[in-house]
Amino acid sequence: MANKSSSNPDDPSVSQKIRARLEANRKRFNANDNISAFIEPGELDQLRDEIADKMKALLDSLVIDTENDHNTQDTARRVAKMYLHEVFRGRYHAAPAVTEFPNVSHLNELILVGPMTVRSACSHHFCPIMGKVWIGVMPNEHSNLIGLSKYARLTDWVMSRPQIQEEAITQLADLLMDKMRPDGLAVVMEADHFCMHWRGVKDMDSKMTNSVMRGSFLKNSALRLEFLSLFPKKHS
Repeated sequence: MANKSSSNPDDPSVSQKIRARLEANRKRFNANDNISAFIEPGELDQLRDEIADKMKALLDSLVIDTENDHNTQDTARRVAKMYLHEVFRGRYHAAPAVTEFPNVSHLNELILVGPMTVRSACSHHFCPIMGKVWIGVMPNEHSNLIGLSKYARLTDWVMSRPQIQEEAITQLADLLMDKMRPDGLAVVMEADHFCMHWRGVKDMDSKMTNSVMRGSFLKNSALRLEFLSLFPKKHS
């Protein structure tokens, strides 16, 4: 049964309880960290209500009449639900179940997955980051393999957090290396950043492309070039 929030103003809020657990275990809780292990059953519903209350206060401070404006009467609750269960899902929910299976055929040739559409958010302004990711894997006979859809699920889980692009693909590379143990791994991401499109310089054409290379992709320039040659780096 879900816990109910206490009406006693002296009781800590659910966010304070979760924070206290993280601090007691000396666990980092930066914007792009997953904290699901420290959230108890029922607390996500309480956290949604707490966020909705604080979002309502933000709308009030923006001088938006949420009582009489039919377009914003339920905005605070919608935003709270969106953050917890959609755009920042990778922060509050556990990783998707992924079954690894052995490389029984002893595959040792390049595997390329992509482009996969990714959606994230800049941790500086909470503006969208929208782009594509390509993943290259060089397995060995001892590597674990995962199903094609699992690349997309794991990528979405990592990207669904507020973060910067450079750290996002490093997290994704670490996760895949841990699950698959390949000889080499490469991740490339190209994305539009709405913190540039929507605000600031308002440059609509700039994209950011970066990569992470591990193992044989880092050591073997021919393998790296083969991987990079297999996907278009420019899009019309």
